[in-house]
Amino acid sequence: MEKEKRHWPIGIFDSGIGGLTVAQAITNLLPDERIIYFGDTAHLPYGDKSTAAIQAYSIKICDLLLKQQCKVILIACNSASAAAYELVKEYVGSKARVLNVIDPIVAYIGKTYPHKTIGLIGTKQTVNSNVYRKKVDALGLGIELKSHATPLLAAMIEEGFFNDTISESVIHTYLSDPDLQGIEALILGCTHYPLIKKQIENYYQGTVDVLDASMIVAQQVKDYLEQNGLASDKLTGDHHFYVSDFTRSFEESTRIFFQRQVHLEHYPLWE
Repeated sequence: MEKEKRHWPIGIFDSGIGGLTVAQAITNLLPDERIIYFGDTAHLPYGDKSTAAIQAYSIKICDLLLKQQCKVILIACNSASAAAYELVKEYVGSKARVLNVIDPIVAYIGKTYPHKTIGLIGTKQTVNSNVYRKKVDALGLGIELKSHATPLLAAMIEEGFFNDTISESVIHTYLSDPDLQGIEALILGCTHYPLIKKQIENYYQGTVDVLDASMIVAQQVKDYLEQNGLASDKLTGDHHFYVSDFTRSFEESTRIFFQRQVHLEHYPLWE
């Protein structure tokens, strides 16, 4: 039985395609693991949804991932990690291990930046939930967190606006906000943001460390699987990508994120 469970897939879900940055990092680090990805494109972005709505979506998606026998369910969305992690963990119980994208970052910051001032950008849901601030304060390491909601960024990236003058001026406007002055590192608190990491680094010109969650989260998944004897030793099938609302542009964006051809399957969760 245990041997079989090692070959069960890793379930990853997000409001859209942002979580593919995390899926990509996981397949790079763990090439033997099979991924089942669910993008709730019918409801994106989660960043401006209520907590109750995000919780309802998350539970429904977890049902699908549990049916697919996922050994781990990773909430690859900061808004859903903030709103639904505790509830999902309770709901899933012992059937699978639930991980989120916030805790690995908080742990990393605790190790790397004690007594420093750190910035955070993310959706309104992520920033207003104060989840990062609470967790960082709980470390008791004298870290000051300065956060700023950047609601245009996720939509802009979904629409393919990055590495151009439009995104350039939006990014500059957000980063020059007084809220973010005097920081030594910046948490990219949304899984879309790695796609504009270069532009953000250019803005700071080496004065601020820009933290890409996808690598840090992938490492946590690897550690968890190894510590619990759940790491797969061979790829036992193809990755699966589900979306709750299918569009052609989404398929194209998926290719940009995942850097390979993917087959998207429409799974109308809401009908």
